[in-house]
Amino acid sequence: MQDKQRTRTDIPCYSPGLAGIPVAESAISYVDGQRGHLEYRGIDIEVLAEKSSFEETAYLLLYGRLPTRAELAAFDKRLRHHRRIKFRIRDIMKHFPESAHPMDALQATVAVLGMFYPLPHTLDGRLDEDTVQDVCINLIAKLPTLVAAHARMRHGDDPIPPRDDLSHAANFYYMLTGEEPYPLTERIMDVALIVHAEHTMNASTFSTMVTASTQADPYTCISAAIGALSGPLHGGANEDVLRMLDEIGSVERAEQYLHEKLERKEKIPGLGHRVYKTKDPRATLLQKLYVKLTEKMGPDPTYEIARRIEELSRDTLGAKGVCPNVDFYSGIVYRKLGIATDLFTPIFAIARVAGWLAHWKEQLGKSRIYRPQQIYVGDHGRPYVPIEERG
Repeated sequence: MQDKQRTRTDIPCYSPGLAGIPVAESAISYVDGQRGHLEYRGIDIEVLAEKSSFEETAYLLLYGRLPTRAELAAFDKRLRHHRRIKFRIRDIMKHFPESAHPMDALQATVAVLGMFYPLPHTLDGRLDEDTVQDVCINLIAKLPTLVAAHARMRHGDDPIPPRDDLSHAANFYYMLTGEEPYPLTERIMDVALIVHAEHTMNASTFSTMVTASTQADPYTCISAAIGALSGPLHGGANEDVLRMLDEIGSVERAEQYLHEKLERKEKIPGLGHRVYKTKDPRATLLQKLYVKLTEKMGPDPTYEIARRIEELSRDTLGAKGVCPNVDFYSGIVYRKLGIATDLFTPIFAIARVAGWLAHWKEQLGKSRIYRPQQIYVGDHGRPYVPIEERG
């Protein structure tokens, strides 16, 4: 067939995973992968982790600037007021299989929220500013409640209602465990939410934007983002890190384990990032938090194994730019706080919803639906063979 011999000089360059191809302009966050530097709205993540709160950081991401004291108080008050979920949503959650992964439950319930809080439809798909603010508040406020409620209900326990007198981080921990956190625990949860709140054009953020470009409602957009985040190559990696550390079992076995993995050319969970070519600054922050936690709660052999793996990989993988990412230490921190392993990624979503919504807001009014090209590599001009003649 002559069509098969077509020249390919007119075919655009193919980049797997859209690597290196800009798909949007954004003022929300910035990453310098060579230096291991991350900024939210121009502010260094280390500064925010030291001086800010999740509530203030969420405001910064959504509105592009730090709030005044009065603005932050009003924003925080609205978040606290909208933490509760309708009883019918709880009834729906009761029918989820006990074996359902918390990320699947979260994705489903966020989609359900959209039916209980429908948005006004307009011919051009535009939303007024009050509606946009209501959506952002509703989703940021309710995700912790949804995650904590399912975590308890799957074990046959009643959900614990949210408390208006606790911060965003403290309230989530309280709803999850039934205990008010110590100040250090609250601060660690708060910083963990800050460092996970946003990270430029990752897979889940891109999923948000692709879905939003169709003018789908924001609950559908966030549900799509949660689906993307659930994959082990994205938010689910911290679970894999803990499984790896448990499999190694001791510091003495770390070198042999790493050697065998490298011999088989297998990936090491928690090491490497598409953007960072040095240690992820979020990993550094979480590692510091863990050290503070051990000063209060005692050491954990799991952390020593992780440190040994990082040390051993520095001369081999580190030379190739494969260094610890945010997942390498986040799971260790959460487990030290008594949080179940399969809740690590939902906590990621509780934080990242602020970043997803910031990108959703930034895209509003830019009604250009995503429609990338493909490179066709199949045949042309194939004959249709009647079914009687097919071998």
